[in-house]
Amino acid sequence: MILTPLGTVHGGRLEPADDAWDAVTAEIVLDPTVLGPEAALGLEGFSHVVVVFGFHRLDPEQVERNARHPRGRLDWPRTGILAQRGAPRPNRLGVTTCALLGVEGMALRVRGLDAVDGSPVFDVKPHMTGFDPRGDVREPDWAREIMAGYW
Repeated sequence: MILTPLGTVHGGRLEPADDAWDAVTAEIVLDPTVLGPEAALGLEGFSHVVVVFGFHRLDPEQVERNARHPRGRLDWPRTGILAQRGAPRPNRLGVTTCALLGVEGMALRVRGLDAVDGSPVFDVKPHMTGFDPRGDVREPDWAREIMAGYW
């Protein structure tokens, strides 16, 4: 399988950071060689979108294929990369639900997308509550703590 970016993140942050993403606004500029002009038709009816993007600035040598302490914090348990959401994932893909502020042709204005300027965007989907988890959600204490300042 070969993934072709369907757009690119413009604006927002220039450098990756761990926290305070909620106020960050950016634009996802869709590629007209990949998508038709009506690809985002109807998307403006949704308040949020799920964005799949690439951690393109992450050195492939830094990819984690085993376990590590999240954010290098020794006070949090050593955890497998699949049990955390950090950037150094084997396929270097990020997935974030963010607010959709507007759709203008081939440009999507978003807030809270934790991708930096220039990040390739591989997919955009509307957030639908019917796809939210069903039943009780559980997570370890460190996972709640890691998100305390994220947004």
